Amino acid sequence: MSATQLAVLARTVEPQRMLRRFLALDAVVTGANAVAYLALAGPLGRFLGAGSGLLLGLGAFLAVYAAGVGLLAARSHPPALGVRIVVEANLTWTAVSLAALALWLTPTAAGAVWTVLQALTVAGFALLQHMALKARQLSQD
Repeated sequence: MSATQLAVLARTVEPQRMLRRFLALDAVVTGANAVAYLALAGPLGRFLGAGSGLLLGLGAFLAVYAAGVGLLAARSHPPALGVRIVVEANLTWTAVSLAALALWLTPTAAGAVWTVLQALTVAGFALLQHMALKARQLSQD
């Protein structure tokens, strides 16, 4: 992905804003997912073929994670270490989601599609955040 494509996605050419926007988007999407899992664990569990206990646990984890990413996005200059931790956590989430789907989950068809789509979305956040961090570091040199 080129710097121009990244800037178009972020709607800014300023690397600092770009990074904060991608972090904020991650926090919002993750937070919405958390609320859905917490508020609708039963119906979503039946639809996705996952236990409501699993969704409640994931929802609680995602709520805490979204809050942390949101706090990072709210900083005027998110520290590089914090951003790298978010990128690594997103990549880990992607790998664990796909491994769980292949090895131990038995979802419905909708659940299998959901698992793959959310894993790809999280991997996309990791890529965008990594590239924005890199752009910020290059602009500071």
